[in-house]
Amino acid sequence: MRTIVRGFWGPRPESLDEVADRWLATLTAIDELLPGAGWQHVHASGPPTALPPERAPLLGALRAAEAAEGWSDVIGTGLRLIRTTTAGGEIEVSGLAGGAPEYLLQSLVIGITSPDGVALPEARLLAAVVLAWEPDFGDVTDDDILDALEDDGGFAVDDPAIGRLAYLSARRGARLPDDLGAARREALVGGVVVATSGGPDAVVRVAGLLRDAGVLQPLPRPMDRALW
Repeated sequence: MRTIVRGFWGPRPESLDEVADRWLATLTAIDELLPGAGWQHVHASGPPTALPPERAPLLGALRAAEAAEGWSDVIGTGLRLIRTTTAGGEIEVSGLAGGAPEYLLQSLVIGITSPDGVALPEARLLAAVVLAWEPDFGDVTDDDILDALEDDGGFAVDDPAIGRLAYLSARRGARLPDDLGAARREALVGGVVVATSGGPDAVVRVAGLLRDAGVLQPLPRPMDRALW
């Protein structure tokens, strides 16, 4: 079973020091919630190399990534890290941040593959992404939900959507309809978390309600701000 925890936002120019701090907060939270082996930095070519979850190594990796990509000042700087967990799972974290592209969302995505029967602290992982990256929207989802949203809900790959847990920034949250059925909502860092009870069909139903209410409108293109 693969669980995906995601956050997305629009243009937010930041220094590499600021992006390194966000990465450090993310990895520190994951290490507390899902202990395991050391982090490995995945490169465009060659084998992965060890990358301690400390500010100086993270800043160095970001500087190297920026130097290798001539458009980093526009699209953002990307990193991809992997490691295993003591419960027998695998984690991959990839991010693109610090840039100001007009048509490409900035993002932080955590993919977790776990053995059957292993429960994940999904709400706390989503909260960690929200606290570290201040996204416009984010969610906890899986491949079955993503397929159902596309096949049954009419959502395209780049559309704002939700998973079984979803974070919505303040202006999106203000548009939440009153009747969400079995779904519940909780405040988080100025925004709102919506928890959907049930499987992919229930998520598709709630996603449709939110889309009809204008909650899941994309950021206007060309994008000129981080939050809707």
